[in-house]
Amino acid sequence: MRDLFDKIYKDKGPLGKWADKAEGYFVFPKLEGPISNRMKFQGRDVITWSINDYLGLANKAEIREVDAQAAADYGSAYPMGARMMSGHTDLHEKLQDELAAFVDKEAAYLLNFGYQGMVSTVDALVTKDDIIVYDVDAHACIIDGVRLHQGQRYTYRHNDVESIEKNLIRATKMAEKTGGGILLISEGVFGMRGEQGKLREIVALKEKYNFRLFVDDAHGFGTLGKTGAGTGEEQGVQDQIDVYFATFAKSMASTGAFIAADKEIIDFLKYNLRSQMFAKSLQMQLVIGALKRLDMLRTMPELKDKLWENTNALQNGLRERGFDLGTTQSCVTPVYLKGSIPEAMALVKDLRENHGVFCSIVVYPVIPKGLILLRLIPTASHTQQDIDETLVAFSAIRETLENGTYKRISAAVAAAMGE
Repeated sequence: MRDLFDKIYKDKGPLGKWADKAEGYFVFPKLEGPISNRMKFQGRDVITWSINDYLGLANKAEIREVDAQAAADYGSAYPMGARMMSGHTDLHEKLQDELAAFVDKEAAYLLNFGYQGMVSTVDALVTKDDIIVYDVDAHACIIDGVRLHQGQRYTYRHNDVESIEKNLIRATKMAEKTGGGILLISEGVFGMRGEQGKLREIVALKEKYNFRLFVDDAHGFGTLGKTGAGTGEEQGVQDQIDVYFATFAKSMASTGAFIAADKEIIDFLKYNLRSQMFAKSLQMQLVIGALKRLDMLRTMPELKDKLWENTNALQNGLRERGFDLGTTQSCVTPVYLKGSIPEAMALVKDLRENHGVFCSIVVYPVIPKGLILLRLIPTASHTQQDIDETLVAFSAIRETLENGTYKRISAAVAAAMGE
């Protein structure tokens, strides 16, 4: 019998094998200073394009004042215990009611963490007789929720309506055998590519197939739709989303999440979500902070307008310079380049140290080998100067990549890693 840890000693995984070269710089980097359009990285001032603070709320004076007062009034412990036992308050209910009204649903329920809440919601919605149909590019929290499912599940090609229908046909046949139902899961906005899920087309398939639609709208909530209610509002199908999920970690610049649906569905979920039944309630300071943030989402449309002004300026500027942004339909701004992982390291180091631009780097296995994805997240806090400097920097790094400089610089790293 082998030692359980043998596999760990021998194989660190596709990302873990780079830890000695990458940790602290390319992965697990430490940004310092107030959350803003410009922060410090290893002592240097950098334009930050990797913070999901879409509406620029994180460091606003009125937000910090409310957060600080809530912490002073309640501390970080209150309420103690899970919601069902001792962690329920009037303010939790108030926030739920306001969130439900904002996204045009009958009821909502708070989640202490988005990832954990998504996993638990998927688990609670299905039994072993039910079938799950979901996008192959779904976020890890959806995939982990699906992994808990003891019944059949089918993946469809990313945002491919023909593949969706093909798998609904398969799911329908299976459901007829098991006596179960069908749950279809999509994201409102896919966080890497920036594409909106094809919710309008999926909803149209309800005329032919009997399924329920669950949408993870982490990147759409607060950024899309006339009022900011998300991708369903943007596409005019919010009323056809059966279970709606959004996190506070993006446009709300906080911690926590919520689900919204018909009251009967929420009543069921709040009694069956294991991650909420057996975990501590969302702290009062976060609840009060979320109420303030939601109020600003509702009453300050200029925040979303500024976000989109910056998004359009950045994306249009990159496209005019010939960069490949894929098919993004959101604020998420992916820039695709060709190169190896060692070249990506050299490129990002140049970008950060010589151009003062900090953005996220995504490589294999998240995307195919031979591609480098630089993901930029514009916010309402960015300025035109930030955008102009970034466009100049990106033109420079592309030239350096294409003339082979990064390849030469990274040759020693590649040889050491066996690439």
